Amino acid sequence: MDDEPVRIPITDVFDLHTVPPRDVKPIVEEYLTEAHRLGFKALRIIHGRGIGVQREIVRSVLSRTEFVREFQDAPAEAGGWGATIVTLK
Repeated sequence: MDDEPVRIPITDVFDLHTVPPRDVKPIVEEYLTEAHRLGFKALRIIHGRGIGVQREIVRSVLSRTEFVREFQDAPAEAGGWGATIVTLK
């Protein structure tokens, strides 16, 4: 069994569609930390529309992350309420 962490490239867009629901919280926390370390100021996290569970998990992480300045629904052409736009300090 391989317990090595999965390495993903850090860009300004993170699509959670491939992330198992149980892993969303820790993976989003790690993604935000790395994106901040790399100097990103604007991010888009794609969580999908569904029934809103992943959206709520993502937003609970964002609301308690000290270096997140603000977040909101993406504009319609960037995913609407199926994605969240994040501004980092």
